[in-house]
Amino acid sequence: MRHTDVLVVGAGPTGLFLAAELALSGVGVRVVERLEEPDPTIKAGSVNVASAEILDRRGLLPAAESVQRRLLASAGTFAREGAEREDGQLDGLERAYRRFPVVGHFAGMLFRDDLVDQDDPALAAHTAVANGVLVPQRDLEALLAEHCARLGVEIRRGVEVRGLRGTGADRTGGADDTGVVVETSEGDMTAAWLVAADGGRSVIRKQLGVAFDGTDPQMVGYQAIADFADASGLKRGWTWTPRGVYSYGPVPGRILVARFAPQPADRNAPVTLEELQRVVREVTGTDVTLTGLRGRATRWSDNARQARTYRHGRVLLAGDAAHVHSPFSGQGLNLGLGDAVNLGWKLAATVQGRAPDGLLDTYESERRPVAAWVLNWTRAQVALLRGDEQTAQLRSLVRDELLTVPGAMNRVVALSSGIMQRYDVAEEPVPPVGSVAGDVELASGGRLADHAHDGRFVLVDRSPDGRFGAVVRPWEDRIACVSDPAADASLPSLLVRPDGVVVWAATEDAATVDADARTRLDAALRRWAGAREACPSAPGR
Repeated sequence: MRHTDVLVVGAGPTGLFLAAELALSGVGVRVVERLEEPDPTIKAGSVNVASAEILDRRGLLPAAESVQRRLLASAGTFAREGAEREDGQLDGLERAYRRFPVVGHFAGMLFRDDLVDQDDPALAAHTAVANGVLVPQRDLEALLAEHCARLGVEIRRGVEVRGLRGTGADRTGGADDTGVVVETSEGDMTAAWLVAADGGRSVIRKQLGVAFDGTDPQMVGYQAIADFADASGLKRGWTWTPRGVYSYGPVPGRILVARFAPQPADRNAPVTLEELQRVVREVTGTDVTLTGLRGRATRWSDNARQARTYRHGRVLLAGDAAHVHSPFSGQGLNLGLGDAVNLGWKLAATVQGRAPDGLLDTYESERRPVAAWVLNWTRAQVALLRGDEQTAQLRSLVRDELLTVPGAMNRVVALSSGIMQRYDVAEEPVPPVGSVAGDVELASGGRLADHAHDGRFVLVDRSPDGRFGAVVRPWEDRIACVSDPAADASLPSLLVRPDGVVVWAATEDAATVDADARTRLDAALRRWAGAREACPSAPGR
């Protein structure tokens, strides 16, 4: 039997990024994927700011920016072919250099760039990734596969998982040293730990009997890139009708259509051209003719569920295996990347025997509330999409009254972007402790993200005498220490976890120059980085 430290099931964005995080820490990891080739089905069309910042911290922002440039070149031409420009979204992206990228929608109501205050501190701290958010899921998967290849991660495609054995995956939730035996179409594989990132219909979650609580679907949606005989009858952007909602563009031929209807008898059946055309005509009220599909069309629903537990012994759930919901705003992709970056370093520390007590448990305690919030965020959008007159009036109120208020637009954009996530990481959290670091520019040049590429903690020591760097020295194998004395005493020194979360901060004033700041730093290190004793460094460090 082939053995590895961690076996990841699923080569979507969640599984690929998680595997890369483990490899960065020197953990042996293998990825197995049921599909022979990357899924060509059209899915999320972009990542949010929080996800782009995850890529930035691992040195992948230039690749994301390259994808966005290509996509804008295509989508911009298509959008300008129309007489109407209802959203202004592409213009905003094209000029988004060091501005907060205003991309997305709430229930089809597009975010308006002109109503967003770029001086809002909550947004201004997250502008470095402005040119790297328009990355479709298929391009992201290719980008992450290349990242994994550079790190030496083994990805085996065409491997079907058929079952689990071993006490490491027993129903009691306990864990021992025997690990997990995974039955696959290529024979048995063993791993000390198993991560199920195998999607909303996770074979592993079902076999373990983990409850998947939530709400049943009310909507059936379709998305595809299609060829049309004549698409002049379709409006660009989002359009509500009495029969549902549809969106045409901005990528040439992209059509999304959804209606409130019973689920098909066979949800796994491929979407045919005839089925898609029938639904498009029904919802749009036009006689548009589809002449072909580019790649596969996808069918989806607003099924919203969350696993009752994210851990079962030595088996962990991540991404859609842990939570599903409607795809509006592409939140599933971003939620999965957030799971991966949160879990990766914690699982690596556990595998290597240097994790502080309870570290791995914080994966679920931190990520479950975020997923629950996203499920409610998507449920609210579905509720606003109904075609009845009462819902239309409510939608008009939200669109024309609430979302025309600059402060309200700022808040909705910030929430959708993922930058408002907060974790309970300290007994007495003082901002920015518990939040994602965002853009931290250094007086010496560069940014904090430049020092996070290898997946370690980062300490930005802005004290004039390097006192905080001295505190972290016993942890130097797992912390990148950046000495950055600042002329502005209001700029705090920071300790940032590998997932970008600030777990300690101290400004250079009378309240923090004494031993208290060093004591709090030592406590944060013990809680999150483990004991002082050095551990073997990862390869290449």
